[in-house]
Amino acid sequence: MTTGTDTAGMESRVPFDPYDYAFHEDPYPTYARLRDEAPVYYNAEKDFWAFSKHADVRAAFRDTPRLSNSWGVSMDPAAYGPDAHLSMSFLALDDPKHMRIRKLVSKGFTPNRVNQLTERITELTHQHWDECLEKGEFDYVSDFAGLLPMDVVSELLVVPQADRARLRQLSDDLIHRDEGVYDVPPAAVDAYFALAQYYSDLIDDRRKNPGSDMVSVLLDAEVVDETTGEPTRLTADEIIGFLILMIVAGNETTTKLLANAIYWGYVNPDEFAKVFADPEATPAWTEETLRYDNSTQIVLRRVLDDVEYGGYTIPAGQRVLLLLGSANRDDEVFDDPDSYQIGRDSSQALTSFGLGTHFCLGAHLARLEANVALAEIVRSSSKIELDLDRAVRVHSVNVRGFANLPMTVTAR
Repeated sequence: MTTGTDTAGMESRVPFDPYDYAFHEDPYPTYARLRDEAPVYYNAEKDFWAFSKHADVRAAFRDTPRLSNSWGVSMDPAAYGPDAHLSMSFLALDDPKHMRIRKLVSKGFTPNRVNQLTERITELTHQHWDECLEKGEFDYVSDFAGLLPMDVVSELLVVPQADRARLRQLSDDLIHRDEGVYDVPPAAVDAYFALAQYYSDLIDDRRKNPGSDMVSVLLDAEVVDETTGEPTRLTADEIIGFLILMIVAGNETTTKLLANAIYWGYVNPDEFAKVFADPEATPAWTEETLRYDNSTQIVLRRVLDDVEYGGYTIPAGQRVLLLLGSANRDDEVFDDPDSYQIGRDSSQALTSFGLGTHFCLGAHLARLEANVALAEIVRSSSKIELDLDRAVRVHSVNVRGFANLPMTVTAR
C-alpha cells in the first residue's frame, strides 16, 4: 500500500477535473476510464482522491466513522470546512450531531406529510403544464421543471407566491460555477446571505404567527438528546441551514431530474414510446433516469482515519470524491449500463440518493414529484420536440442537468 509512488502521474494518465466544462457536458467517458484504469484515483495537482466503482462508493457511504461529512460535501474551498453545516445542515454533520438534527427535521418531513402533498403536486403540475400546452413552444426548465419543485418546497414552507421566483434564482446562483472558477463565487456568497436573511425573517414571522407549515413544525419539534437525556429543539441557525439545504436539495436536484428524464426519453425514442403508450410506466422512467444520469453526480467525504481502498492507504485529512454517476454505470453491477432502458430493475443497486445514515431524506418526495409530473406530460401530449442545439447545461461540480431546454409540444 502506498500514497505516493503508485499514484504519481494519475492525473496525467487519466485527466479528471470536476470543474471542467467539457466534463460537465459528458462525464461518462471519464468515469469509464477511471473505473477501468484508476478506480481509486489520486489527483496530486488538485489534491483529491476519487472512487468510481460501485462497490467502493457503496462501501464509502457506509464507512461513516472514517469517511466524514463533517466538512461538507462540496470541494469548493470556501464551502469545505468545519462550518459547512451552516449552509448544508445535517448533510455536513456526523453522528450524533447529524442524527439529532435529522430526527428533529424529520418531524416536519414525515412520509404522511409528503404523501398528503400528492393532490397539491397534481394541481401544481396541471397549472404549470397547462400553460405550457397553451404556448406550444417554451423553455421546459424555466416554464415547468424549474417551477414545480420550487412551488412544492414553497408549499411546505408556505412561502408567498411573489417570493418564489427570487428564491429560485438565488438557488441557481448557489450552485452555478463559471468556467475556470475553482471556489465559491461572489454571486453564490451573496445568494447564501440573501437566503439566510429571508429564512431568518420567515422564522421570526412563524414565531409570531404559528401555523401547520413545516417552519412552524420545526420550531416546535423536540426530541430527547441521546447524550444528555434532555429535551432538545432546533436553534434558528439550524433551521436556516436546513431550509437552505431544502431549496438546493429539494428544488435544484428535482428540477434536473425532470429535465434529464425528458431529454433522455427524447434521444431514445423507442424508450420514450413506452411511457407514451403506458403512462403507468412513469415510475420506471424515473428510476432509469436516476440511474442513467442522476442529478447528484459527486459528493465529498473527509478522511478522519487512514483508510485502505483499492490497495492504497489514504491518509487522514485527505478529500475523497464519491462518483455516484460513475457507480450507476458500473458494468459489474448493471447489465449494458450505457443503454437507457426504461423498465430495468436497479432499485436495490442505485447510489443516487446515497446509502446508510445519510440516505436522502427527500428521496420519496423527489420520486413523487417526478412520477406525478412526468405522467401528466405523456398523458396530455401527442408529440414532444426538443431543440437540442439551444439546450444549455448547468455547470456545477456536484449537480448535473439543464439550465435551458427549449421544447415544442403538441397536445393530445
